[in-house]
Amino acid sequence: MLDKRLVIVIGHYGSGKTEFAVNYAVKMKEMYEDVSIADLDIVNPYFRSREKRDFFEKIGIKVFDSSIKNNAVDIPALPAQLMGVILNTNEHSVLDVGGDPVGARVLARYAEQIKSVEYDMFFVINGHRPETSTVEGVLKYLTLIEATSKLKVTGLINNTHMLKATTAEDVEFGHELTKEVSWETDIPVRYETVIKETADNIKNEDILEKLFPINLYMREEWMS
Repeated sequence: MLDKRLVIVIGHYGSGKTEFAVNYAVKMKEMYEDVSIADLDIVNPYFRSREKRDFFEKIGIKVFDSSIKNNAVDIPALPAQLMGVILNTNEHSVLDVGGDPVGARVLARYAEQIKSVEYDMFFVINGHRPETSTVEGVLKYLTLIEATSKLKVTGLINNTHMLKATTAEDVEFGHELTKEVSWETDIPVRYETVIKETADNIKNEDILEKLFPINLYMREEWMS
């Protein structure tokens, strides 16, 4: 990983950004001693990274979330330690931010502090979501999120999937879409995600160069 110490993960609702953020934090922990993840999703009450607190703490990743310790409560409370997460140069951190421009408002409050450190902001793209199935649709949300957060996207993540039914063809479709967005914005494609069960079916060399196999940590075994 050549990414910055502070990595912000954003994307349209349903893009799978939290799943990527969780997998990214786990991967980061394999490389660095001090790692944390901050759940800043104050919009969506489902599939939040905070729900995996026990898992994170077991492998030594610190979790920062709402000051209200209740997964079922959906209120705009931000972690009091967030400023430390942003400014602590000795810790590698992931910020899992709520989807769409509404969720990105959280970042605007801390934009100046974030700009004072080295950071990456990854925009997660799921080409199978109706609103982001075209270049125009992706650009609309990307532009709105940048404007709202007052921060710049530094990398694109192809996370086009159909959950456990994801095929190599799904990843290929997302690859082409994300590549076109990259051409339009001059923002590099940083990773191409795929569930580990499908990773062996990927043959496209361009995808393989940036392949990021993931586990479905946020979905229970009984979920499709």
